[in-house]
Parts: sequence; structure tokens; C-alpha cells
Amino acid sequence: MPQVKIEELKSSIGKELGRSKWLTIDQQRINQFADCTGDHQFIHVDPEKARQTPFGSTIAHGFLSLSLIPMLMDGIMLVPEGLKMAINYGFDSVRFIQPVKVDSKVRLVATLLDVHEKNPGQWLLKVRAVLEIEGSEKPAYISEILTLCFV
Repeated sequence: MPQVKIEELKSSIGKELGRSKWLTIDQQRINQFADCTGDHQFIHVDPEKARQTPFGSTIAHGFLSLSLIPMLMDGIMLVPEGLKMAINYGFDSVRFIQPVKVDSKVRLVATLLDVHEKNPGQWLLKVRAVLEIEGSEKPAYISEILTLCFV
């Protein structure tokens, strides 16, 4: 994550930070997530049954899509200079717009919405994270994530 002076971080409010590379969401990733979470609903892990649904294939778990944020943000998220650690502080909002079908390619578009000092040496960053699906006008989700940075 690129480290910048607080002034530069604040001047980036309202600006797109960047777009991640495209990532293919394959069945193996979906199955591994199902195993990790215990969520083996057929729409995620049974291609035969899932073909009979309106989606026509298996789909990624919504929480799988959200869990990709740290990986997809790597290299595009700006953080304060002197960062010691950054932690997930939560979400202000998450809306799932459409499912991610198996073998779809997705990428994250990040826009910095706010930066403020929560406590001395603790900066709270709010970022709009939109997960785009290649070839689709609608994103998979739109979220506002909060990251607490310790400097």
C-alpha cells in the first residue's frame, strides 16, 4: 500500500484511487470458501442444481466477494505515512447488486470518501469499493468500507 503524507491523503478525498487487476472467480475458490465458512448452499457448490436456477450456474457467496477487498485493494489503497498497522473497522454500507457467476472476472474500483483523525495517531479512512463484473453494466456490490490506520 502506498504511504503518503496526511495532506496528500486528504487531498485525495473524492478521487478514484484506482482499479485492481481482473480476477477470475472459479469453482475451486467458491468451494474453498464454502468449506471455510460451512456455507454449502447448492447455489454455490452444486453446478448441476444451480443450472436449473434463474442464474444458470453456481454463484460466489456475497461474503466471498467482500472478503476479496484486502487482496484487490493491495497496491491501490493509500495509507498515511508512517503506518504501523491497519485494521478493518467495518462497513458503513454494503449493497449486493447482482451475483458473481462462476468463472466471471471481477475487479475492484476504490474511491476515497473521507479521512479523519479518530484519536491521536489513528486515522479513519472511508473508501467506496465497487466490485465490477467484466462485461456487465451493473456491479456485484457497492460498499463503503472503514479502515483504521495506526501511525
